[in-house]
Amino acid sequence: MNWDVIEGNWKQLKGNVKEQWGKLTDDHLDTIAGKRDQLSGKLQEAYGVSKDEAEKQIKAFEERNRNDKRFL
Repeated sequence: MNWDVIEGNWKQLKGNVKEQWGKLTDDHLDTIAGKRDQLSGKLQEAYGVSKDEAEKQIKAFEERNRNDKRFL
């Protein structure tokens, strides 16, 4: 998954992210702005998970969305 593309398409993809991680607010999503490291940090903060767990969740999200053209 190309995070440069995700960053460029972030407005269209925020719904997918919010669906996956409902505790993330619109303000969080605006701050993240498609940056993977920011997403990881916000997941750690909002869900109280470790960095490794946040990365695991992001990888699972990538896998579930790998065929979505907006993520390629």
